Amino acid sequence: MINDEGVTVDLYIPRKCAWTNKLITAKDHASVQVNVGHLNEEGVYNGQFSTFALTGKVRCMGESDSAIDLLWKKKQAESSA
Repeated sequence: MINDEGVTVDLYIPRKCAWTNKLITAKDHASVQVNVGHLNEEGVYNGQFSTFALTGKVRCMGESDSAIDLLWKKKQAESSA
């Protein structure tokens, strides 16, 4: 919820899985949030990153590696266009 000053006052803001687009519940202890660093042309970290959250179900199925790979490729395609 946002108050009159425009400040978020919720105690808990649920995350969404970047791959399945489903809510990650508070009891999903197998879920992860990964920050992927951005590199410049020389291969040096430039201080920016992209965040991807994955549910425990995706990790349990063994799909997290391919999910992060495809999400990162999609993010690169969006930024270069």
